[in-house]
Amino acid sequence: MSSAADRIYEFPISILADDIDFMGHVNNAVYLKWVQAAVVDYWQRVAPPEAVASHLWVALKHEITYRRPAFLDDGLIAEVVAERAQGARTFFTTLFKRGEEVLAEVKSSWCCLDAATKRPARLAKDILALFIA
Repeated sequence: MSSAADRIYEFPISILADDIDFMGHVNNAVYLKWVQAAVVDYWQRVAPPEAVASHLWVALKHEITYRRPAFLDDGLIAEVVAERAQGARTFFTTLFKRGEEVLAEVKSSWCCLDAATKRPARLAKDILALFIA
């Protein structure tokens, strides 16, 4: 049986000059772009190609807690964990880290869609098992 730590997906973040706001740090809205990229990349790397081709993800809700600012030259990693699934929804936690320091935490819920119909779709248990311990 795998632990939750075995299911952490690390996504490297590249901070661009356009990500920096008037205060000299990463603009808060940029974290939403990063969450989207990290969760979708996690799905595309972990799920089988046929599941990736037949399913899409849309974000339903993000709750962001900002703890520390990030700056242009920082090396950041987004750590993504799928916490649980309920019907067509999956709940993720994404930590943005500079080394061991957590800069922001995002709790988000996503809806899985059938790629052809664009309607909510439950993932098969074997596919969910690839994400959720």
